[in-house]
Amino acid sequence: MITFLKKEPVLSIAAIAAVISAFAVKPSAEYLDYIDFPVLVLLFCLMIVVAGLMETRLFDVVSSKLLKSSDNCRTVAVMLVNITFFSAMLITNDVALITLVPFTVGLYSDKSGRSLISLVVAETAAANLGSMMTPFGNPQNLYLYSYYNMSTADFFRVLLPYGLVSLGLINILTFFSVEKDKFSSETASDAKISDKRKFFVCLVLFVLCVLAVLRFINVYICFAVVLAVFLIMDRRLFLRVDYLLLLTFCMFFVFVGNLGNIGAVTEKLSLLVEGNEFVVGVLLSQIISNVPAAIMLSGFTDNADKLLLGVNIGGLGTIVASLASVISYKQYSKAENADTKKYMLVFTLANIILLGILTGLYVLIK
Repeated sequence: MITFLKKEPVLSIAAIAAVISAFAVKPSAEYLDYIDFPVLVLLFCLMIVVAGLMETRLFDVVSSKLLKSSDNCRTVAVMLVNITFFSAMLITNDVALITLVPFTVGLYSDKSGRSLISLVVAETAAANLGSMMTPFGNPQNLYLYSYYNMSTADFFRVLLPYGLVSLGLINILTFFSVEKDKFSSETASDAKISDKRKFFVCLVLFVLCVLAVLRFINVYICFAVVLAVFLIMDRRLFLRVDYLLLLTFCMFFVFVGNLGNIGAVTEKLSLLVEGNEFVVGVLLSQIISNVPAAIMLSGFTDNADKLLLGVNIGGLGTIVASLASVISYKQYSKAENADTKKYMLVFTLANIILLGILTGLYVLIK
């Protein structure tokens, strides 16, 4: 049990919170009304489709093609960070980091420790900030976009200025923190799509998922098509879906739904959150991470814009503010001669600076 708590702290907290709240609101069939099934279905579809794309080595091919253009460590680092930023918009921040951080560690393993740490930290920030640019870039966006029934135009209006500034900041951070060294990129030059048929099918399914997120296609039609295709084409990919993340969402849905049925709690939380969505979103994300923060706070405010900004920018800061940041840390810690203490120092410093700048931008725009 202790091992599970350490491995899945967010799920554990969500489950405990849901159980405690059930003492205040009697369990019943109404609990099912709390759960946002379209969001869970879309998350499932995106996870299995992206898992299929990863198996075709798509991201290795993209990275290796760009690496051919330069043997300069700093230039390659900037390219990798930009790949991370833009790929996170499409495949989510955690998948982008799961794919690219191990590749980065292997590529820079014989370079200075400072360059590797700086680059992994920059890639982590790039994934967290790039993913906020699309409704399907991360779980909290997908949830809030659906929960508030936001239009695509409104979504981009809110986040585009911060995304553009973030892209500039990440490139500056990478350019000045990674040393200008040389290395050969021959090891990455032969990457090819491993299964062209699977690649084409997964690409079509990914487009279908995007259309479902943007509400051009019914969510359940998308789910049925994705389910049927993978049952026929590759059933192994069902094992690659993060079912614990889906369960975490369910637990938070129950917890927030129960809180919403407790009059005194609802009144006090609404007074606390109303008008302070950005600040509360940022601060709460530092403690329980931005995905559960988004789910919890959404039940107590109608101001989607401020909450959306708060939980996305709140992904910066502590290492638990975004679960994707924990993924990067775990991947780096496996590297030979990994200096985890130095990594945490650089990560925290860089994230505080970025959080401060983007918070200042929010105040300026406001």
